[in-house]
Amino acid sequence: MDSSFLQQMFNGLTLGAVYGLVAIGYTMVYGIIGMINFAHGEVYMISAYLCAIALALLSFFGLHSFPLLILGTLVFTIVVTGVYGWVIERIAYRPLRNSTRLAPLISAIGMSLILQNYAQISQGPRQQGIPTMLDGVLKFHIGESFVQLTYTKVFILIASLVGMLVLTYVIGHTRLGRMCRATQQDRKMASILGINTDRVISWVFVIGAAMAGLAGVLITMNYGTFDFYAGFIIGIKAFTAAVLGGIGSLPGAMLGGLILGVAEAQFSSMVNSDYKDVFSFSLLVVILIFRPQGLLGRPMVAKV
Repeated sequence: MDSSFLQQMFNGLTLGAVYGLVAIGYTMVYGIIGMINFAHGEVYMISAYLCAIALALLSFFGLHSFPLLILGTLVFTIVVTGVYGWVIERIAYRPLRNSTRLAPLISAIGMSLILQNYAQISQGPRQQGIPTMLDGVLKFHIGESFVQLTYTKVFILIASLVGMLVLTYVIGHTRLGRMCRATQQDRKMASILGINTDRVISWVFVIGAAMAGLAGVLITMNYGTFDFYAGFIIGIKAFTAAVLGGIGSLPGAMLGGLILGVAEAQFSSMVNSDYKDVFSFSLLVVILIFRPQGLLGRPMVAKV
């Protein structure tokens, strides 16, 4: 097998895992309230800044061990981004929940612009970055050529898998997960049965934002640079991944992210990296033409 194909496969899986983590936030919110949180990409962008702030603070207090440094950064970033998710739900969605479907959409776009400008004003418009945290490369020889996989990318793949498994367990085997599933199936009946659906919806926003926070730390570790506009592109790509896999389906979000990441990487290698975004959205259009509900989504049944 061609080494360049395998190399791009590894690169695509790394990128796709991050797309999938961010896509989970879109698909959870849509599954519960049937709306798209277009401020979600900006939560990812905020998490990149939080990652840099946490690393600076921990290093300042003398913590330089990678396991402790990354653990402290992840905990700090995930907790704070979870708070951002809770605030977005309380400000941009809850007051408009019984309004028209267009009002929360406009409110979410407004919140996205507020977060962008908040980051630009507070942190500056220039691109920022963090130093490499994890050195080292794994090399796999294939004939006369080789494929290399950095330790950072290995960590990203493992952390993404662990994050997805933890979320799957929470949704499938905990009381909070059962309440989320009940609210998704029938919010009114869940409320009648004693479930505080407002609290469940808030938790869904918090969990989605936490997954975006995890993705923000991982992708910042990989690329090392970010700016106040970083959330827009990632947000659009993650939304594409959610729709591709079947919006409302957690496995679909991760599958869509992996497919999108691998397709982008292979197209960039074989054709032209300048048009990888065109290819990604063309793939989405093809999938929606032949399978509108996405790869793992449930078919929509028309009500008579």
